[in-house]
Amino acid sequence: MANREIQPGSKFPANATVKEDNPEQTFHITKLTGRNVFVGVPGAFTGACSAQIPGYISTYEQFKEKGINNVYVVAVNDVFVLKAWKTQMAPDGTKVRFIADDKAELTLALGMLFDATPLLGGPRSKRYVVVTDGDKIISVAVEPVPGEVTVTAADKVLPLL
Repeated sequence: MANREIQPGSKFPANATVKEDNPEQTFHITKLTGRNVFVGVPGAFTGACSAQIPGYISTYEQFKEKGINNVYVVAVNDVFVLKAWKTQMAPDGTKVRFIADDKAELTLALGMLFDATPLLGGPRSKRYVVVTDGDKIISVAVEPVPGEVTVTAADKVLPLL
C-alpha cells in the first residue's frame, strides 16, 4: 500500500475527486491560486487529529497574513464524518475547509496513503502538511509516526511560510 510521497517541485494532483459538505457533489481541487496549505490527517475524531486541527482553526488569520489563500484539512473519511468533525472543532464556524477524500484518491495521488487497518479499519492518510504555490508543491512535511503531531503542528508550519 505504501506509495511514493510527492516532493517539492511536483505538480499538485488536481484530478483527484473529493467532497466538501455535500455527499452528492464531488469536485477536483483545480486552479489553485496563490499559496495553500493542505493538512492531511489519519482520521476525524481521533485523539491526535482532534488535538492538531484546533491549532489551524485558531491561527487561520495568521496563515492569511502570511499569504495563504486556503487551509484544507484532508481525511480519508466520508463527508458526513468530516462535517460533524468540523462542527465539533469549530461550533461557531471556520474558514478552514474540511475535505472528505472518501475514496482516498487525493491521498493516494500525493503518496500519503498507509495501511491503518489495525487501528482505524483500513487505509488512511499519513499525517502531513503540503504547501502549494499555484499548482506547484513548495514544501512537504510528514510525521514519522502518524499518531504524533510534531512537524505538522500549526505553530511549527507558520514560521516556515
